[in-house]
Amino acid sequence: MNMVEMGHVVVDERHYRNPARPGLDMEVLTFTDLRHRLPGEEFTRLHRLNFHHLTLVEKGHGSAVVDFVDRPCRPGTLLHTRPGQVQRLPVAPDGSPADLDATIVLFTPDFPPRLSATTRVVDDPFGPVSWQLGQEDRSSFRHALTDLGAEYATLADWEPGITKELLRQLLAGLLLRIARLPTPDRPVPHAAEAASEEPYRLFRHELERSFTVQHQAQDYAARLGYSVKTLNRACRRAAGRTAKQLIDARLALEAQRLLAHTDVPVAAVSHRLGFTEPTNFGKFFTRATGRTPGAFRDMQSQADPGTEIDPRESSTRP
Repeated sequence: MNMVEMGHVVVDERHYRNPARPGLDMEVLTFTDLRHRLPGEEFTRLHRLNFHHLTLVEKGHGSAVVDFVDRPCRPGTLLHTRPGQVQRLPVAPDGSPADLDATIVLFTPDFPPRLSATTRVVDDPFGPVSWQLGQEDRSSFRHALTDLGAEYATLADWEPGITKELLRQLLAGLLLRIARLPTPDRPVPHAAEAASEEPYRLFRHELERSFTVQHQAQDYAARLGYSVKTLNRACRRAAGRTAKQLIDARLALEAQRLLAHTDVPVAAVSHRLGFTEPTNFGKFFTRATGRTPGAFRDMQSQADPGTEIDPRESSTRP
């Protein structure tokens, strides 16, 4: 675990480690287990992950932070933090660790089977972070987590290779349940719509590889072999945004991460994100977040990051 200090903000770089089963790239534990593992300030400190962190809350209330956005936690809340995101674990109003009854699943990106639907959940940088489950979904997820936890607990009692594969498949089942959840504020897509998401899936993958060097929708469309119109249609259907808006949102998010959690100069951040001039980056960042890069960095060094806007909800240009 490495640590980055930025003004008054300290961010842990937390890498996956399973202390109970070092050779297994997945862990099932309770929120109480995690509180005991990360005592005091270590629990409440901001940290960036290189693994997935799923949480289902059964009892209690608290407030988490994922990439500058407050995420309320209450019974039925499902949280998903992805590699590269910055989070603060749920805390009570006084800043102490929240008193939650919750199940947590930690896993590396390569552990679950690479099915098309699970890949969409695992790899999508714009995927939902939080859901408030209804009673039926909550019961379904509870049963899935119970099965996963039971197999995890009996790993040493059976042939390890078979049990590990069973864990991978049970985790895939959990991710498939997430894949069919409605995106918050958007309905579940019809089967015909889901089948037409291929342009968006390819775009999302290419965006994550190239957003620091490629900023124009037409370039992504040409590289993928689609017209801009087709790409925009797929992006609007899958994410509610045009391709250009998604490109800008991804740039804004990475800029916020770099400004808040590293001491990289603004000009270097601009260069790292592919802007030819720092002034162009400054205009872009101000339009996307409502603050200049310097003002945003100063605010992050003094205030709770949870007050910042979500760049996926920013008014970036189409």
